[in-house]
Amino acid sequence: MPKLTDTQTIILSAGAQRPDNLAMPLPKGLHGAAARKVVSMMIGRGWLEEIDANIRKGAPLWRETGDGHGTTLVVTDAGLLAIGIEPVVVKTMAAIRIHAAQPPAPKPPNPRAGTKQAMLIAFLERPEGASMAEIVEATGWQAHSARGFMSGALKEKLGLVLTSVKEDERGRVYRIG
Repeated sequence: MPKLTDTQTIILSAGAQRPDNLAMPLPKGLHGAAARKVVSMMIGRGWLEEIDANIRKGAPLWRETGDGHGTTLVVTDAGLLAIGIEPVVVKTMAAIRIHAAQPPAPKPPNPRAGTKQAMLIAFLERPEGASMAEIVEATGWQAHSARGFMSGALKEKLGLVLTSVKEDERGRVYRIG
């Protein structure tokens, strides 16, 4: 393992813990000529790499390139090895963090049997779907109430994908899926 200064160790260790191994931001108090000197030496040894920064997503900048773009710094596999961390371990930990941050998959709708909601879902899941006249007749609702229910309860709350197609004989036909 190469001999590292405290500053180099801090930069590499912090980068190993960040998503995508970002070395930015640098430690407090390290700026100007001192920062350029340390970073230049670390790039020269292959421990850091300068890559394009995604400014739209708020990626921290190392330097501006002058054409409206900028660069940021990432810790390379060699940089990880310099502080005694296997790159595979870091990539695995990053994947675990990303997976843990994702919201759980929504549960499929499970309406109580015998309710108008269950009946309407069954109607809409049929290959032929259901016209508004059929929905109104089956539920006893007015058309505006049925449309509101489909928009609010089925689309927004349950996350179902509703489609509608205008057919010559039946008028507008609604389907799930």
